[in-house]
Amino acid sequence: MKIAVVTDSNSGITQAQAKELGAFVLPMPFMIDGKEYFEDITLTQQEFYERLEKGGDISTSQPSPDAITGLWDKLLKEYDEIVHIPMSSGLSGSCQTARLLAEEYEEKVQVVDNHRISVTQRQSVLDALKMAKSGMSAEMIRRKMEETGADSTIYITLDTLKYLKKGGRITPAAAALGTLLRIKPVLTIQGEKLDAYAKARTMKQARAMMTAAVTRDMEERWGDVTGEKTWIQVAHTCNIRAAQELAEELSQLFPKAEIYVDALSLSVACHIGPGSLAIAAVRHLELCE
Repeated sequence: MKIAVVTDSNSGITQAQAKELGAFVLPMPFMIDGKEYFEDITLTQQEFYERLEKGGDISTSQPSPDAITGLWDKLLKEYDEIVHIPMSSGLSGSCQTARLLAEEYEEKVQVVDNHRISVTQRQSVLDALKMAKSGMSAEMIRRKMEETGADSTIYITLDTLKYLKKGGRITPAAAALGTLLRIKPVLTIQGEKLDAYAKARTMKQARAMMTAAVTRDMEERWGDVTGEKTWIQVAHTCNIRAAQELAEELSQLFPKAEIYVDALSLSVACHIGPGSLAIAAVRHLELCE
């Protein structure tokens, strides 16, 4: 049985990477100053940050129903079933849209809601490809991924509150106070939603808070002290040097972990702005042999 694995560009997987992996990526659409763009198709990371810096009016959307079903219909000419992995249902309507559309496909399309985004969503794609290669059906893959959805953790710190204010996620007064006090908020994603975790006064302090939080999650939730059972990821928005430094620090703490560094998807970046850093961890998926 041939299984196709589909995701969206929230995963951070580029079109070129998808081709190399054997997966398929739906580009997320953006509206910038009234014109529609598609991530990694008609909009690069560099172009996005240039428009963001110039104060462009940027909003995100989700792939259209026609784009989704068009890809599914094309793939089902070659594949028997599809595993579709959108971003968390708690952060976007993409998952619910895909599930409604999948009802017309007689269970040939299995839509996964395992509450992942960005680098953790990317790991879900890698795990799904591994399970498909092992001979599991699309339904079996979906069930396994949803059963293990809580086996991930994300902490993220922002360099500026400007974009949270612009998106209406904090009040102008709170943004002004935070800027005045030079607060670096630390946020977390544990399952469906983005929540406040802590407040730091410097980026160095924020990095220490995130590292401590991920360490605690790995030890208490997964019993993993060295990183042997965990994929660790560092993500950033236009902040590659700091991300590489953070990855090096983490490699010293977790000598047995594989650490992956990547830029956050643009659909995340537009809400938090440049200069952010994130640490994510995903427990290794265990499959019965």
